Amino acid sequence: MTADWLAGAFITEWHFYALALPAALLIGLSKSGFASGIGSLATPMLAMVVTVPQAAAVMLPILCAADVIGLWTLRRSPDWRVLRQLLPGGLLGIALGWASFGLLKSSTVAGIVGAVTLGFLALQFLRPARSDAPPPGPFKCAALAWFSGYTSFVAHAGGPPIAMALLPRRMEPLAFAGTTAVFFATINFSKWLPYGLLGLIDLRNLATSVLLLPCAWAGVRLGVWATKRISPTWFYRLVWGGMALSGIKLLADGLRG
Repeated sequence: MTADWLAGAFITEWHFYALALPAALLIGLSKSGFASGIGSLATPMLAMVVTVPQAAAVMLPILCAADVIGLWTLRRSPDWRVLRQLLPGGLLGIALGWASFGLLKSSTVAGIVGAVTLGFLALQFLRPARSDAPPPGPFKCAALAWFSGYTSFVAHAGGPPIAMALLPRRMEPLAFAGTTAVFFATINFSKWLPYGLLGLIDLRNLATSVLLLPCAWAGVRLGVWATKRISPTWFYRLVWGGMALSGIKLLADGLRG
């Protein structure tokens, strides 16, 4: 009876948690701004053992809880001038993702994000930006924010596009982390209504999310601790590395799908 109740209340398969626990830790790390973009690996990791919609539904409460922790910890760090350029486009991306849900497979979206991310990294490697190069203008920021909101709605893969908007600004690590924290908190909390109306949220998935929250909390705390102590050079090397890993993984998922 107890085993039947547990199976109904939570996801109980051990292989799910073998991937879900590190996925929640990665989400926490990315929410701190440390190795930003690497949180995009979480949903594809879970999609190896459950359907993509269920993986997205399980990840959403974890993302939001990690956002709250990150917001509180980094509350003095955001660049609000940059956020005013990013947030309208991000929310528009959420709305369009909701309106077009099901038209594109999540694997297709993941593949597009992966290809764009790797293309951006290759361009930066082949043609490094000059130190006096201007940051992206409002139109480019809005377009990247829209792309981030859309891909975040479909596959929780919005990290790389926002990194593309922020990396050329060469912000201080804590300002980078605080700005991404506010942006994705806004984006992720705006997903609850459309996810609920689309039937992606149920009590079993929510209960499973609660079990994974300590890993996300640990990831945020670990990431913020490291961000405050690591040099800007190594901070950004890890951001680039997180983007490269997520780009490779997302492109591979798109090609497989």
